[in-house]
Amino acid sequence: MGTIAVHAERDPNAVAVIYGNGDVVETWGELELRSRRWAHLLRARGLAHGGCVAAIVANDDPVFMDLFWACQRIGVYFTPVNWHLQEGEIQYIVDDCDADALVVSPGFADAAARVAQQCPKAQVRIVTAGAAPAGFEWLAYALAEVPADAPLVDQREGSIMLYSSGTTGRPKGVRRALVDEPPGGPAAAGFAKGFMGLFGLAGDERYLVPAPLYHAAPLAWSTNLMRNGSSVVIMPRFDPELALKTIQDQRVTASQWVPTHFRRLLQLPDAVRRKYDLRSLRFAVHAAAPCPIPVKRQMIEWWGDAICEYYGGTEGGGTVVKAREWLERPGTVGRHWAGGKVWILDEDGNEVTQPNVEGAIYFATPPGMTRFAYHKDPEKTAKTYRGDLYSIGDIGYLDEAGYLFLTDRQSNMIISGGVNIYPQEAENHLIVHPQVDDVAVIGVPSEEMGEEVKAVVIPAPGAEPGPALEAELIAWCRSGIAHYKCPRTIDFVSELPRTETGKMAKRILRDRYWGGSSKLV
Repeated sequence: MGTIAVHAERDPNAVAVIYGNGDVVETWGELELRSRRWAHLLRARGLAHGGCVAAIVANDDPVFMDLFWACQRIGVYFTPVNWHLQEGEIQYIVDDCDADALVVSPGFADAAARVAQQCPKAQVRIVTAGAAPAGFEWLAYALAEVPADAPLVDQREGSIMLYSSGTTGRPKGVRRALVDEPPGGPAAAGFAKGFMGLFGLAGDERYLVPAPLYHAAPLAWSTNLMRNGSSVVIMPRFDPELALKTIQDQRVTASQWVPTHFRRLLQLPDAVRRKYDLRSLRFAVHAAAPCPIPVKRQMIEWWGDAICEYYGGTEGGGTVVKAREWLERPGTVGRHWAGGKVWILDEDGNEVTQPNVEGAIYFATPPGMTRFAYHKDPEKTAKTYRGDLYSIGDIGYLDEAGYLFLTDRQSNMIISGGVNIYPQEAENHLIVHPQVDDVAVIGVPSEEMGEEVKAVVIPAPGAEPGPALEAELIAWCRSGIAHYKCPRTIDFVSELPRTETGKMAKRILRDRYWGGSSKLV
């Protein structure tokens, strides 16, 4: 197990990948053949073991999994690039990951052509369909040079090289040493089987991907499930009603979500929510961003024990909590998902052993995984580790039973008058107010305090932004938490800079305020 070739040999006509709601269906036999042709093509264009392919490829491009599995067969890194980024940001990632090849969907071809001019190392340039811009090959012509069914020798396991979300600065590539084994060898297959086993997932799932595959979780979950023989159903983009219809039509058994998805699903009229048969869905995991307690309660009322939450990062490590456990401890992200230990360390690196005392959250490298490094940033890598433990930058505490609660990210800390304030507590309090649709709390310049706490709020539909609502929300916040943690001022906006996975890009939001004004600039 652990490699597509095994599944193709066992049952070549079984479904491996479904793009959209059945728009394109690819069998294991087709995936094995097409990924092998891609592997031959990349080798013919000069990619060697340890090389890198950067992919600006959309969810609805049916070559996505062909390309991904080709990289896993010839020992190269696969770096999916967020196609929502600006060209300069895309150029940074393509250049920083040392991509030898740049593969793009037709919708991104013109932008990729401009980016490629600044990335001289990426000499292999392929557009998957449509017209090929200057300097790019058209995939169909390139594949025509490759034998249709030639054996692939000397196959080696590749790896994914993902970039952090960049919500607090330049994204950093998370890179692990390649495992010296053939595709689907003991390390890769063992990790995939063990990881899926933690969540009770088998090898016959229909797994729904409603989020972009350039993100860590959708890509890692879908491909690890495929290693175990499960099918994946890839939505081109998230649409709440279409997601319900796809679950019904494709008999989806497992899925992954973020809190933003939940909020949009819950906003559907009751008649629409009741319209679709969701009985096949037995597992719905969510992560990526804190889920407001009222939202999660409503989802558990709707989907019951299927709801499961995990906490982790691109770097690894994590916790998990099932619905029933969470109802006993609302707000927790659970206990270590492999039965291991979560460390809470103080500022001096000493372990915090008392329950309910905050500190930095640390993990050990999971068994079967190599130690990661931030690509080209040894200083950040060194700061991330304390001995054999590493942190993904979050603050939290463990209760008396070892359940983890997140407080905030270290980088979001506000220092006001010498006092450290983590804004998530105020955000958690404000989000449940009926007049609030979304909220971010940040520090803004203050001559007196250095920084002061500000909330930026999207009013709920029908709410009237202005001084009266500002006063009401500040009073609401002060009724529940210490006054110094509450915003002194509130700005009202129509949108906030969230990523597709629901993470708040506070770097972008803060930059609007630190241009010489405490008001939105």
